[in-house]
Amino acid sequence: MSTSRDPRPLTGEPLALDLLNTRWNREGVTQDLLADTGGLAVWLASNGLDAAHPAGADALRHLLLAREALQTTVDGSLAQGAPLVDAVLAHGRIRARLTEEGAAEEPEFADPSWGPAWLAARNYLELLAQAPDRIRSCAHDTCVLHFFDTSRNGTRRWCSMAACGNRAKASRHYARSKEI
Repeated sequence: MSTSRDPRPLTGEPLALDLLNTRWNREGVTQDLLADTGGLAVWLASNGLDAAHPAGADALRHLLLAREALQTTVDGSLAQGAPLVDAVLAHGRIRARLTEEGAAEEPEFADPSWGPAWLAARNYLELLAQAPDRIRSCAHDTCVLHFFDTSRNGTRRWCSMAACGNRAKASRHYARSKEI
């Protein structure tokens, strides 16, 4: 288990979007949490996956493939991204079971290093089934973060009102004050 703090400005989004948010901009420079297995360990711990999925080089490689597949799908189109996401999903499956508590589903992987990547791709399918129009990119022009809009009326525009939303408001205010 990693003891490093997650440095990302936005965490806690659904797994698929949280994976996309492993890249972010800080002062005009793109940061990448998944630059190495240390960052992978931080991401796994941040998402409660570190106990079941070790942070090895294969897991990192697979997770990077999943991130690119999801990025293509979310920022491009379903037509472009579908084969890429499907390629990740081909490495696992859901096993239906009956337990003492009732019906259960659990993921299975022929190669456990595909686990985190597969779980993120599967989560994207769940988000699409739940509310595809609520999968959003931050409206700030320099922000690359994504979020799942859980606001009541579905009008959230910013990854964070405190950061990007405030910057946009300040920018508009500055532009208005220059006109006067």
